[in-house]
Order: sequence, then structure tokens, then C-alpha cells
Amino acid sequence: MIRKCLFPVAGYGTRFLPATKSMPKEMLPVVNKPLVQYGVEEAVEAGLDNITFVTGRGKRAIADHFDISYELEHQIAGTAKEEYLTGIRSIIDKVNFSFTRQHEMKGLGHAILTGEPLIGDEAFGVVLADDLCIGGEYDGVMAQMVKLFKQFRCTIVAIQEVPEDEVHKYGVIAGESISDDIFRVTNMVEKPKKEDAPSNLAIIGRYILTPDIFEKIRETPPGANGEVQITDAILRQAQEGCVIAYKFKGRRFDCGSVDGFVEATNYCYENIYKEN
Repeated sequence: MIRKCLFPVAGYGTRFLPATKSMPKEMLPVVNKPLVQYGVEEAVEAGLDNITFVTGRGKRAIADHFDISYELEHQIAGTAKEEYLTGIRSIIDKVNFSFTRQHEMKGLGHAILTGEPLIGDEAFGVVLADDLCIGGEYDGVMAQMVKLFKQFRCTIVAIQEVPEDEVHKYGVIAGESISDDIFRVTNMVEKPKKEDAPSNLAIIGRYILTPDIFEKIRETPPGANGEVQITDAILRQAQEGCVIAYKFKGRRFDCGSVDGFVEATNYCYENIYKEN
């Protein structure tokens, strides 16, 4: 029912300079696997086998990663090292990849709108690779949200509780509780001051969006720094119809920050890499 997942990966990753001067931040390795691959694996687990990237200048390494490397594979063929490529080869064999470029950085809303020609008139997932989500004993976050979409058939955003002194970093929702972990959104505020935040329920980088979002984005005027905020467009959907906020099960690491990236690396090493 949902086949496509969009990855906005055009950002510069300035918080990781100089490492990201010539390498996409999404290709930074969390142990032995680039950050973006974790996100793609999560999408594929949820049944989303058409992966779309909205890229920018200097991002060719992402396309190369999700492609066959004939020279490398020839060199290690028949050796023990060949098994290191099993995971990525499985993804390449299962998934259709498509790419388009965002020529100007005008915010997440603009990035998603740039992907419209590759998405078309259907609901789709969005994964922000900066947010590494580990389901652990549960399904992946995107798989949880796909199940929820089958029930509600509307836009769904993933949320988590954050400390009140960190709400200014996020889009924050207010909502009517449907159950312990499901809310019908009544308001959304992008990066509010602590005193203006409607709650401490922050949107993280997982969305399922219905196709009318593209028209809502087109109708959304640019905000601060000339950026088009996806939060404003989703709020329009909530006001005119229904948007569900879902407090997901699992752990999320903010790999857009150095502290979160190091925490994610340590966690994945101890709980995934060593166990495999």
C-alpha cells in the first residue's frame, strides 16, 4: 500500500566539519555501516522498496554506495571478506533507487516538494537519516508507522518526549490523546521557545505523508531564513483533515550532533555489531 520512501540528503553537515567537507554526512559510518544505510534498511523492512533520494552537490558517494562495485567485488571474490558485502548486496537486489537534486537549500518542506516527480500521487514515507532509530525488540519505526497508516489512512508523524529545555530544537505538537501513544494533532509549532511550546512531544525524522502534502507545501510561504517548513504544511493538513502523531517504540539517536553520533556508535557496537 505504501511503496516509496523519500530521503532528503542535500544538507551540508556543517556540524561535522572537516569530516564532511568532501564526504556526505549521511555516509559517516556508525561502526561499519554508513548512517544512511540504517535508514534504508528500516524502510525496506517496512515494505518500502522504492527509495528516492533528494540530493545536492557533493553527494555522489550515496548513489555509489547503493550500486555494485565490480572492481571491489572482483578483488575480494572467494575470500572471507566477501561476506562483508552481503547486507548491502541484498538491499541493491531488492530495491529500486532514484535520485533528484535540490539545487537550493530552502528547508525540509522544499526538499520534500523537490521529490514530488519521483513520488507521484501516492502516500509515502520520509526518513531523515540524521535520526537513527533502532526498534530493538520491536519492529522498526517505519514498519510501526505503516501499520498505523493502514488503520488511519492519513499523515502520520513520529514523536517522542524531550526535555523542556530542548523543545526549541524541534517541531512540537499539541494533540488529543487517542491512546497512550497515539494523538490526533491539533497544533504544531516549529522550534518554539520553552515558554511557548504546546507540549514536550517533539517530531523526529520519520513521517508518512499523504500526496496532498505537495499542494500544501506549495501554498506554504517561506519562514525564517527563507526556508519552507514541512511543519507548517502538515499543520494545514491537521486543520483541514486529520494528522496522527505516534509515540514510537524503540530508541532514537540524534546523529546530527556529535554527542548523539558517538552515543549511537557505542550503542550499535555493543548491541548490534558484537552480537552479529
